[in-house]
Amino acid sequence: MLKLGDFRAIFLVFGLAGVLLFASPSFGLFLHLPQGEKFSELWLLGPEHMAKNYPYNVTAHADYFVYLGVGNHMGSPMYYGVYLKFRNQLEPLPNDTAGAPSPLVPLYEYHAFVEDGKSWEVPLTFSFSNVSYGMNQSLVGSLSINSVAFNVNKGTSWDDENRGYFYELFVELWIYGVESDAFQFHDRFVGIRLNVTGNV
Repeated sequence: MLKLGDFRAIFLVFGLAGVLLFASPSFGLFLHLPQGEKFSELWLLGPEHMAKNYPYNVTAHADYFVYLGVGNHMGSPMYYGVYLKFRNQLEPLPNDTAGAPSPLVPLYEYHAFVEDGKSWEVPLTFSFSNVSYGMNQSLVGSLSINSVAFNVNKGTSWDDENRGYFYELFVELWIYGVESDAFQFHDRFVGIRLNVTGNV
């Protein structure tokens, strides 16, 4: 048979448990549990929407197609800037060590708000024109991205080892900083190497 003291103990235990359950939503204001790593994804996928069959051997006046995407795992909505750049073999990529973007001027850009845990993706088409060859040199005069033409006038030398004239279309990910009121390089970039050989 339970005594009065036993009832008090049971009442106290259930009462305390009820208070804790009732107050648990407020604990989130004071108690910060560890979260997973915060990061952003940046990708280019081939025409079949897979990480294969990227354009590689390309010629003038032909359209090429890839998918460009960003994934947000930063813990809150983010405003991204995605900048497309084009380089020859001697021009710099972003600096991984310093976390600095390539000094090349972006040709084309996207801006997108992406909710946490969500992704944003678009199809990207590109083509080349005014491509010329001579004296072991190639010159790409114009690059079209999503039907917008840009005068690039980039040259490169014949690569004997890999047998081609190589360029790279690459994408940098930037993120809007509220404090700076500007986009800042987010230390993410991807690219595709292109052998613009024509009929060589």
